[in-house]
Amino acid sequence: MQSSIKNCEELLFFTLFSLKSGLTYDVLGLVTGMDGATAKRNQEVGILVLKAVFQETGDAPKREFKTVKEFESFFEQDETLIIDGTEHYIERPKNKDNQKQNYSGKKKLSCSPWGHR
Repeated sequence: MQSSIKNCEELLFFTLFSLKSGLTYDVLGLVTGMDGATAKRNQEVGILVLKAVFQETGDAPKREFKTVKEFESFFEQDETLIIDGTEHYIERPKNKDNQKQNYSGKKKLSCSPWGHR
């Protein structure tokens, strides 16, 4: 099955839709007229393009701070700070210590707060 993405606008829409919907690649491909592997490749390309554009325009999010002071000075102009606390389910680690680190007692599941699947 060929990719149904024909231009940059369609790639942008596909990428944003894929990130927002949270569908598996197979279902995403079904919805958008491509197979799961192509959906994954298109999402990866779209994310690379978005990252490059955001870095070039200076709009890329700052993801790491070395100190609390650096964090505070970065956000001192902002009145409200919103943090996405969504947990993503992950495969249960085999190592006992890693199981404890990723276990959410509230949901009785292995979760990652960092968005890694």
